[in-house]
Amino acid sequence: MAWLAAGEGYEIALVEGRVAARSATGRTAGRQLKTLPKALKDHPEVDRLRRLAEWLDRHEAACAAQVDSWMVSSLPVPTELLARVWPDEAWQSALRDVAVVGDDPDEVGFLRDATASGELKVVNLDGETVRLSPRTVTLPHPVLLPDLDDVRDFAAELGIVQRVEQIHRATWRKPAEIAATATEVRDYAGGVFPTRFSLAARATSLGYRVSGGYATCKVRDSGTGTEAAVWIGEPYYEDEMTTGALSWHDEDGRAVRLTEVGPVAWSEGMRMAAALYAGRKIEEGGDA
Repeated sequence: MAWLAAGEGYEIALVEGRVAARSATGRTAGRQLKTLPKALKDHPEVDRLRRLAEWLDRHEAACAAQVDSWMVSSLPVPTELLARVWPDEAWQSALRDVAVVGDDPDEVGFLRDATASGELKVVNLDGETVRLSPRTVTLPHPVLLPDLDDVRDFAAELGIVQRVEQIHRATWRKPAEIAATATEVRDYAGGVFPTRFSLAARATSLGYRVSGGYATCKVRDSGTGTEAAVWIGEPYYEDEMTTGALSWHDEDGRAVRLTEVGPVAWSEGMRMAAALYAGRKIEEGGDA
């Protein structure tokens, strides 16, 4: 970003997300200062840049959240849309090196570029850079990828670091044998928290929605909307609280039998329950 005049003898700019200043005159002209001078702290241009930095942070988070939503919902994303947003650094950061699938469901590639003409450049699992022009692509959830361990190993060889957790996202696969009428999983029930508020705060900090007595996450699995929910207690309950069972519900709010829960919904629900449980209170000398 260009340096802007601010006050007598100083220039300011956003550097790595924060407002920085440098001298504009004298022998130190052009040298960036370690801290913002007191004379600039209330300057209108400094305030403007701070508000811009806050907006950029929110924009970056929103882009990452949208890409994450595409991935956990397996929604087809128009290639033209990727090409349009790619020049935006925040979108590019969220999308770069995400695994995508085009017309051939068996051809997985890591996204490296999207051109104005709607062409995607990806590195396939043979290590070759190829060009794709499908009408839409999907950003597959890792539980849907065959040979996931091999994909992870290859990504490590390429030094791929994803802004949106995809390839190295923790996954859970549904057991082969489940009772036909079962609607709850209690693997992560019983985690003790000092208060209901602390449990709800953990859910919110992890990016999950708190609604009524539940922490929830929505997933679109095989074209069907499903919501995973973990009981966290009645609102305003001030005493010690424990995590409850994990269940899934359809778009009409009806409980879904475990045998009918899709692979992505299962994995994301278990991921949420495990993440909540991990923040439980550990008694001294108890299990970790």
